[in-house]
Amino acid sequence: MSVVASVETYRIAVPLKKPFKTALRTVEAAEAVIVHLATQDGRSGFGEAPPTHVITGDTLDAIERAIQLMGAGLIGMDLRHREQLFDKLHKSLVGNTSAKAAVDMALYDLIAQQAGMPLTQFLGGYRKSIETDYTVSVNAPEEMAADAADYEQQGFTVLKVKVGIDQAENDFKRIQAIRARVGNKVTLRLDANQGWDPKSAVRIITRMEDAGFNIELIEQPVPANDIEGLKFVTDRTLTPIMADESVFSPIDARRVLELRAADLINIKLMKAGGIHQALKINALAETYGVPCMTGSMIESKLGLTAAAHFAASQPNVTRFDFDAPLMLKEDLLPGGIQYSGKAIHFSDEPGLGIDAGRFLETLRERRG
Repeated sequence: MSVVASVETYRIAVPLKKPFKTALRTVEAAEAVIVHLATQDGRSGFGEAPPTHVITGDTLDAIERAIQLMGAGLIGMDLRHREQLFDKLHKSLVGNTSAKAAVDMALYDLIAQQAGMPLTQFLGGYRKSIETDYTVSVNAPEEMAADAADYEQQGFTVLKVKVGIDQAENDFKRIQAIRARVGNKVTLRLDANQGWDPKSAVRIITRMEDAGFNIELIEQPVPANDIEGLKFVTDRTLTPIMADESVFSPIDARRVLELRAADLINIKLMKAGGIHQALKINALAETYGVPCMTGSMIESKLGLTAAAHFAASQPNVTRFDFDAPLMLKEDLLPGGIQYSGKAIHFSDEPGLGIDAGRFLETLRERRG
């Protein structure tokens, strides 16, 4: 019998190669709380939660305290009764989705290890590898065009372009500059991060359509709580519209899906509270014939490993936004997913495929 025996937390901070800029924030380092769950029979499970306060409302201190509270409630519970574990986890605190996601990852890591399977196979095993896009931060048009060309030269064929920081007219100039630089050989998807109002969104998207910019999709064009506005944009544009910040929970997803307010949904573990809830959102979207993308916050390779295992396991997850570890100056995680340019490959090791001993040594050294 394998039961949860202890919970530990660690903090990490890894500098980015270049500041990451969106309509909501600028990030210069990836900060996170790492959770380590140990079992009585010697297994280790790991999870990660970054403090994305402008989206999830979570801070480092709040995440760490929530993990400690939720982890304490799991001590002594049997991994074989996983629905009991996740029921306990999600009912232990209201909100705190990032902290829940970190503990959820660690539990799934342990459960898949117990089953002797890589997590992606345990969850469904639909794909053996996936490909990520790469994000172009919002800046002046010339800088964004240069960045897009650089990423295209590195082999990325899908670019996620951040917009929505100022007037929509400036976003037209940004995409115009990027298309002039990279041509039509690169797929562009735009992320406004809630930066437009519904009428401005329709106006700028329609103008981009008329200009032949060939945008694959537009992510979260309007404020998160404006579902009617999201539907307004979806109904009046040809370009597919994707809900991101509007969908945290299965209840949020149901509202968007019932209203046909979006053409796609972006599932992030930090919003959903982990894999357990992400599976529910994806299954619900699939019943409505709505495909999903899986993305992330600015996280280390640990959080992305869990998200990638989930995404690769599900046929309805058709797009992948897992570039965050490629933006960091160093990789602290021994094991996990492996990048080869835009391609992501999975270990055959059970769980998340992490070398627990080496990772704990690194975490303890950085704690000092």
